[in-house]
Amino acid sequence: MKTNETLNPEISLAQNGKSFHWASRLLGVRAGRDAARLYSLCRILDDMADGDIENGPARLHQIRAGLIGETHAQDPVLSSLMPFVAAQGISKPVLVALIDGLLEDQQEVALADEAALLRYSYRVAGTVGLMMCNVLGCRDRAGLVHAVDLGIAMQLTNIARDVAEDAKMGRRYLPGTWLDNMTPAQILATQGPQREVISSAVARLLRLADIYYASGTAGLVYLPLRAHLAITVAARVYRQIGVQLAAKGCRWYGGREVTSKPVKLVCSIKAMTSLPDRARAHPSHDASLHIALKGLPHVG
Repeated sequence: MKTNETLNPEISLAQNGKSFHWASRLLGVRAGRDAARLYSLCRILDDMADGDIENGPARLHQIRAGLIGETHAQDPVLSSLMPFVAAQGISKPVLVALIDGLLEDQQEVALADEAALLRYSYRVAGTVGLMMCNVLGCRDRAGLVHAVDLGIAMQLTNIARDVAEDAKMGRRYLPGTWLDNMTPAQILATQGPQREVISSAVARLLRLADIYYASGTAGLVYLPLRAHLAITVAARVYRQIGVQLAAKGCRWYGGREVTSKPVKLVCSIKAMTSLPDRARAHPSHDASLHIALKGLPHVG
């Protein structure tokens, strides 16, 4: 099924970003609209990379070339994108890094090690955290590194949830060093004790995600109050996917984990406990979390 590249941002968010759509109600009209617009644009680029939009991959390469000044040809999506990017002060190198991550998915995916995992997660999700800082009014650059970490954390949760689904598409995001370089086909063929090797890797992935969640959510104090609360809710709801998966022994083969509306409501209530952090000293960032990200935009 082809994707409509002019889909209303609110509809796109409701259909494809349920955790963030739940939290976006707290943002207010203007910030909620801009966040939905950003999500919709990222979704369109993702669908282009996946070929869900006609000539998508070729068009995405052209959009990338336009962003770095290699061509003056204007894809319609780029033409519609640039006024929003300029108005929000979004960094073109960050947008290019996102596109690079999306294009990486169109090749054979078998990430070598933890460093490759973190660099990939930065490109497809840490970049979104950075762009969301612009949209939500983060005025302190010290908050950017924490935004990267929250994006990475959520992507690690996403990978943990979709091990089987990704393997069916020939993709293995779990580091090869954790799995003796098992191929996607081998992952799908595992039985009995062999499955536990993958479950152990998923558990390790969720522990790594928690480290990045801790840093990412600590930095939410750099956001305005409503945005702080909204993104805390989104982070808690998304992290809950990993919590539920871990509670089931990281059975990656047991079906896609989702969060129910009652669980989302509980996460939303718990998010309120983060607000007193705004009265405390702003956190310092653990630079070791970005060692693998050296050279990427807004890192270090």
